[in-house]
Amino acid sequence: MHNTLELVLLLLAAAVVVVAIFRSLNLPAVLGYLMVGAVIGPHALDLMHESDGASHLAEFGVVFLMFSIGLEFSLPRLYAMKRIVFGLGAAQVLGSMAVVLILGTLLGLHWTASLALGGTLAMSSTAILSKLLADRLELDKPHGRETIGVLLFQDIAVVPLLIVLPALSGPGEELASTLGLAAIKAAVLLALVLVFGQRLMRWWFTVVARRRSGELFMLNVLLITLGLAWLSEFVGLSLALGAFLAGMLISETEYRYQVEEDIKPFRDVLLGLFFVTVGMFLDIATILRNLPAVVALLVALLAVKGAIVFAASRAFGSSPGTALRTALWLCAGGEFGFVLVSHIDGLGLVPPALLQATVAALVLSMLVAPLIVQMSDRIVLRFVASEWLMRSMELTRVAAQSMNTSKHIIICGYGRSGQYMARFMEQENVSYVALDLDPERVREAGAAGDTVVYGDAARQETLMAAGIMRASALVISFGDVEAALRVMHRAQALRPDLPIVTRATDEKDMERLAQGGAAEVVPEALEAAIMLASHALALVGVPLNRVIRRIRDMRTQRYALMRGFFHGGTDEADGPDASQPRLHSVTLPPGAHAIGRTIGSLELDSCGVAVSAVRRRGIRGLSPGPETQVKEGDVLVLLGVPAALERAEGRLLKGG
Repeated sequence: MHNTLELVLLLLAAAVVVVAIFRSLNLPAVLGYLMVGAVIGPHALDLMHESDGASHLAEFGVVFLMFSIGLEFSLPRLYAMKRIVFGLGAAQVLGSMAVVLILGTLLGLHWTASLALGGTLAMSSTAILSKLLADRLELDKPHGRETIGVLLFQDIAVVPLLIVLPALSGPGEELASTLGLAAIKAAVLLALVLVFGQRLMRWWFTVVARRRSGELFMLNVLLITLGLAWLSEFVGLSLALGAFLAGMLISETEYRYQVEEDIKPFRDVLLGLFFVTVGMFLDIATILRNLPAVVALLVALLAVKGAIVFAASRAFGSSPGTALRTALWLCAGGEFGFVLVSHIDGLGLVPPALLQATVAALVLSMLVAPLIVQMSDRIVLRFVASEWLMRSMELTRVAAQSMNTSKHIIICGYGRSGQYMARFMEQENVSYVALDLDPERVREAGAAGDTVVYGDAARQETLMAAGIMRASALVISFGDVEAALRVMHRAQALRPDLPIVTRATDEKDMERLAQGGAAEVVPEALEAAIMLASHALALVGVPLNRVIRRIRDMRTQRYALMRGFFHGGTDEADGPDASQPRLHSVTLPPGAHAIGRTIGSLELDSCGVAVSAVRRRGIRGLSPGPETQVKEGDVLVLLGVPAALERAEGRLLKGG
C-alpha cells in the first residue's frame, strides 16, 4: 500500500479500535499498538509493508520519548536518590547484562549479540509500574522508592546503550576506537549543554513566553527538540541522545511543566506509531512454532531478573520483604526494550528467530506484570516469614497509639493539610490518630510528640488497629480522589455510620466523593475563594456577622453559587481546567427560540447545563427557578462543560 493517506487511515482505524479495547480491559496501550502492527504487518494480513516513511516517522516517537525522559532528569532529584539510582539501579542493569552475556556465550551466541540482548531484557516498564505505584499509594513505601530509583537508572542507561549498539555492529578491531570517539563526542556535547545551555535556554524561553502565543511556544519546543536531535545525529550520535539533552536543558527551567503538556500529544501519537512498526516485525507463525522457547525465555526473564533485583536489594541493606517486593515489581520487561530491539534488528546483531522470541517474551511479560504486582503481597507473606512479624508490629504500633482513645478522629494522610488539622484538634483537646505512608515524616513528627504512625489507611486491618470502631469521624486529608474512594470503601465496610470528611482539590470531584460516602467534601479552590472574599468584605466595612452568615449560607448550599468559572483567552485550551464545568453568558437577540418560554420548558438540564443566573436590564438574579420566563435581551449565565454549553446555546437561540 503506497498511498500515504490510506496508510495513515489504516493505522488510525486499527489503533483506535484495538487501543480502546485494551484500555477498557485495563491493559497497557503499548500492547494494543504491538498487536495492530503484528496483524497488519507483512507476516500476517500483509496490509501494509513496513515503509521507510513509516519507519522514519516512528523514529520521532522515540525522539519525543527520550525528550520526555530528559524533562524528568533532575540533578537534585538524582543526588537525593543517588544510593538507590546509581547503586541498586546500576547493580540491576549491569547485573542483568552480565548474566545474559554469560548465558548467551555458553549457548553459542556471539558476545555482541548477548550484550545487546542483555540491555534489552534489563529494562522494565516505567509507564506501567509508576502508574501502578501511584494507584496503590506505594510510591513512598520502601519497595516503591527502590522501584522508582531503578526505573530512573534504566531510563538513563538507554542513552549510552543507544550509543554502544551501533558500535557493536562494526568490525571488532575498530570497536574500541569507535566507542572512544562516541564517548568523547557525547562528553563534549553534554558539557556544552550543561555549562552554556541551561542559561541560554531559560533566556530564550522567557523571550518566547513573553509573546503570549501558544502557537509560538509550541513551535519553539519542536524547534529545540528536533534541532538538538539533528545536531546530535550530525556529529555522529543518535537522534535520541540529542532529544534527551534537549529535555535536560528545559528540565531545570520554570517552563518544564508547560513544555511537558505541549509535547505529550506528539509523543504519544508518534510513539504509538513506533510500537506499531515494532509489532510489524513480529512473525506470529514463527513464534507459535517456537512457543516452548518463548515460554522458556519468559520464565527465565522473570526468574533471573527477579533474582538479580532481590540479591542487589538485599546487598544494599533492604529487608527480605522489601527486596522480594522490589524484585516482583521489576522482573518483567518494558517499553525501552522495544526501542533497543528496533536498533538491534536494523544492525543485524541477533539471529532473527531469537529476536522474535525475545520480543514475544517482552510482550508476555508486560501482560503478566500487573498480575504479578497484584499478587506480590500474598507472595511475600507466603515466602518471607519475617514479613508477618513486620506487619503485626506495624499494626501493633497503630493499635498502641489508639488503645486509650475513644471518640477520636482518624486522620488519613499527615501531609501539610493533615498536620494543620491535627494542631486544631490539639487546641480543642480532641484526640486523633494519624496514618501516613512516609516513614521519614512519621519518624520526625512522632519524635516531636504528634500522634502519627506508619500505616496504610486503605487496609481494613490498619483502620481496625486505629480504632475505627471507637472513632467519632474519619478525615481524608490527601487530594488523590481514587485513593480517597478506596479508603472510604474500606471504612464504610467496617463502620457504615461513621461520618467521613474528605478533601477535593477541585470542584469537579465533589459529586464523586459525596456519592462515594463522604459526609462532607471540602473543595480547596472554593474554600480559598471564600476566605479571600470574607477578608475583603471585612476590610471594606461589611459587618462581621453578615460575612459569617454569608459564608455559612454558602457552605449550607454546598457551594452551589460558586460553581464554575468564566473561561478566558489566557486559559489553556487543553489544560487541566479544559474539561471542568465553566460559566458561559448567552445574550438572547430578537427572534431567539427561548424568548417567551420558561427556563423549565427549555429543558436545558437534558443537555447537562444549569442556568446559574439571569441578567435583565442590568440587574442580575441568582439561581432563577424553572418558572422564570425568558425575555428578549436577557443574558443567561449557563453552567456546564464546553460541549454541553454549545448544545444548550444552540437550543436557546435556534431550538431543537
